[in-house]
Amino acid sequence: MPGEFRPSLPGERRGGRSKGTPNKADATIKEMVIKALHHAGGVDYLARQAEKNPVAFMGLVGRVLPLQVTGEAGGPVHITFEWAPATPVDTSVNTTQTIEATATDLEIEWDKPDEC
Repeated sequence: MPGEFRPSLPGERRGGRSKGTPNKADATIKEMVIKALHHAGGVDYLARQAEKNPVAFMGLVGRVLPLQVTGEAGGPVHITFEWAPATPVDTSVNTTQTIEATATDLEIEWDKPDEC
């Protein structure tokens, strides 16, 4: 019967914005924020905020960085590790590595022979 309610089927779209169309309100707000940043001093203003409010600034940095890092042409990232050439170990020298830490500070002490 015409006018009878029928629920949508899975994946069926019945209206609204087309997929991928940006929200006009979001675009307007973003434009306003960019203009306000320009009027406040742009890069110089952001640099001052990084010094005054580092936590808030780092939150902003986290929002503008890409969520996923890719390599060339969108492929995977390749990381190459290369080891330094091996050197003979002098067992007569103490090469103990000590890490001391408390809840408020971290002190790392490396005891290395002078020959390294």
